Amino acid sequence: MTDLTAGLWELLFKGVWVTVQLTVFSAALGAFVAFVVGVARTNRLWIVRFLSGLYMEIFRGTSALVLMFWMFFVLPVAFGWQLVPMWAAVLALGLSYGAYGSEIVRGALAAVAPAQQEAGIALSFSPWQRLVKIQLPQAWPEMVPPANNLLIELLKGTALVSVLGVGDITFGAALVRNALGESAPVYTIILVMYFILAFLLTRVMRAVERKAKAGIGQAPQKGQGVLRKLTIPRQADAPSSDLSKSAGGA
Repeated sequence: MTDLTAGLWELLFKGVWVTVQLTVFSAALGAFVAFVVGVARTNRLWIVRFLSGLYMEIFRGTSALVLMFWMFFVLPVAFGWQLVPMWAAVLALGLSYGAYGSEIVRGALAAVAPAQQEAGIALSFSPWQRLVKIQLPQAWPEMVPPANNLLIELLKGTALVSVLGVGDITFGAALVRNALGESAPVYTIILVMYFILAFLLTRVMRAVERKAKAGIGQAPQKGQGVLRKLTIPRQADAPSSDLSKSAGGA
């Protein structure tokens, strides 16, 4: 590691910035796709459910790496659309991981109690009002933990873009390895870099989860556990004291 010069460190940190950009842009596209497709899969019209399910099966069943190649090499030939490697990678990752995310959205919406839907119907809410005011506020906290795992997988999946020449962490590490002629220290450093990025993402998503649960009254309040410990023994002692009083009176 001491053989890494300032220029080589700069190359690695530039790769970190590119990886962060790829993760943010792909996650934004994936979140949009996940919500649209996931909500469509709960629609009452069978054609909407069929088309959204077809999209999910196609993009979940194809390789993100092959999809990157298809968007970068086939689109210009077939349609005349030439995408820069960065945006070809963002599209491939966003569409692929959005298909996985749509299952998270669909499952969370399906977990909302049917009685909640019936209450919305009784209040004459439209389907859109029931979705926005009843289903999503209750389903959102259930989406965050699996979405956190999917976001970490997306972060690690950005390493695929190095094959298109995008200067992410993995691409920068390959250049540094060629300059040094050593693999072990370089790839150890980027392993640590990916871990730090994943850890930071997890901290952010945990904060989002706590806020989401607090919005529907599920987050534990400070000192709640202490109060429970203090009140339970008193409640448990109450019957025994009553028995002693009755025994004394007898």
